[in-house]
Amino acid sequence: MNFKMNYSIDINADLGEGFPFDKEIMPLISSCSIACGGHFGDEDSMRKTIQLAKRFHVKVGAHPSFPDTENFGRKAIQITEGELQQSLVQQMKHFFRICGEEQIEVNHIKLHGALYNLAAIDEKTADLVIQSILKVTSKTTVYLLGNSVFFAKAKGILPLKREAFIDRSYTESGLLVARNLPGAILNTPEKCLKQLVEMVTENKVTTIEGNQIALQAETFCIHGDHPNSVAILKYLHQHLAKYQIELR
Repeated sequence: MNFKMNYSIDINADLGEGFPFDKEIMPLISSCSIACGGHFGDEDSMRKTIQLAKRFHVKVGAHPSFPDTENFGRKAIQITEGELQQSLVQQMKHFFRICGEEQIEVNHIKLHGALYNLAAIDEKTADLVIQSILKVTSKTTVYLLGNSVFFAKAKGILPLKREAFIDRSYTESGLLVARNLPGAILNTPEKCLKQLVEMVTENKVTTIEGNQIALQAETFCIHGDHPNSVAILKYLHQHLAKYQIELR
């Protein structure tokens, strides 16, 4: 395998979701997506996570979702289009306001959980999300799956960064394996490093079926609720230099 000098990457994490790892994760990443009240989060949690990010010079983004704290936003709930749009706009505006008060720029917007996955495959949901974002901003970058309906719909309308996942398995179509299926989550630092290096240096990923498919991304995510997230990130920092990869 040939490596070029140098790969400079963005590693992002979903934070401010009530898990105990935020303080340990924050120094090990370059951007974070912060829960803004849909699946988790309130004024206090958003502000504290934003302040933590500022301390470590980490870029911050809004992480809106279905308004569903009961299922942590990981279930596609029954909700009208109007209700969903109202909720998404409210979540993002709330986050943008707090960032303004804390004097930090909103770097990006990234959907959470079931809404992220649904917008990736459903045109109607993708259109609704795009219209919701445009009610708040037309200039903020959106993190999203590159091989998705959402990407195709939003291209040319919003600034985009394709996202890939360090700790999740992929299907043959380039989408994420459903969390309830065996092997959906990569649990060891070694597996996560192997997948990240492959994605960065080869623009490919090995699917859960064992086949290599094309995958291009500008930002790479690890989940803040992953029980091994801190160990994985520390391991990445120890080994990425061998592959000429550095954190942006």
